[in-house]
Amino acid sequence: MRGASTTAAVLLTASLVLTGCGAGGSDAGDKEAGARAAQPADRAPGGGTADGPSGASGSSSGSGADSGTGSGSGKASAKAPAPQHVIRTASLSVEVADAAKALATARTAAVNAGGRVENESTERVDDAYLASRIVLRVPQEKYDSVLAELAGTGKLLGRKADAQDVTDQVVDVQSRIATQRASVARVRELMDRADRLSDVVTLEAELSRRQADLEALLAQQSSLKDRTSLATITLQLTEKRKEEPKAEEPQEEGRPGFLDALGGGWNALVAVVAWVLVVLAALAPWLAVGLVALVLWRRLVRPRLAARRPVPVPGPRPGEAAPRPAEAPEK
Repeated sequence: MRGASTTAAVLLTASLVLTGCGAGGSDAGDKEAGARAAQPADRAPGGGTADGPSGASGSSSGSGADSGTGSGSGKASAKAPAPQHVIRTASLSVEVADAAKALATARTAAVNAGGRVENESTERVDDAYLASRIVLRVPQEKYDSVLAELAGTGKLLGRKADAQDVTDQVVDVQSRIATQRASVARVRELMDRADRLSDVVTLEAELSRRQADLEALLAQQSSLKDRTSLATITLQLTEKRKEEPKAEEPQEEGRPGFLDALGGGWNALVAVVAWVLVVLAALAPWLAVGLVALVLWRRLVRPRLAARRPVPVPGPRPGEAAPRPAEAPEK
């Protein structure tokens, strides 16, 4: 039993060492491959220039295999260019006459290209016009044609396109997945050979951790595959705003018409009458008090004053003799 546990421990240690070496070698190989892909294909193995498509580099075969021509010229066969992985996104802003019709056109264009509608929203702004936003996912090979079709649905207001090269990231994830799968297989082999419970528990914990890392890498690979195989197009559709009717301009500046003058005079009369009524309303209490005072003066005070005054004796008229005083009667 002691010999079996020692053997399991040695195998586990060797597996961990080999996993680290494999991962380091894989990363170094990826970096070296990326550096070779980044170099321009301007030289052939024989010293001459090698012409090819842009982005591809001509190099000699790593296994030393020749082109197989009968002349034996010694030229190495060129490797096929590595596939390029690019994430493409674009956003369009288009003014259309009918947003609902343009939205249906965008859906049809995406479906006919083999894509799908990922998101869609429509709202009415100020009860005047519609505004719609739709997100489309279309294959990379149909990206340019769908983009041109969407831009032609109306008046193009804005356009923005972006392309991100993630080839190095895709290659790195693929390499890590291969290394992680090999690591998981080695741990499983060790579990099959282990016969102690403690070794089995240790190996199961290590296997769970490595499987979790493998699943995370697989999810990352799936996300990269989805984003590189389908381009994302965001389309913003807005209807043209309806112009408000303009106010009628005056016939001649500085010279109002007959109706304008009549309306102005009537407005002035109404304003004057309103102000007069306001003034009368303000003076009404004072007028009431004055009226009461006038009535009292005429009915009570004035008759009493008239009764107290002496009656004037009428004098002789001009040309007549003054009347004689009455003689006192004799006693």
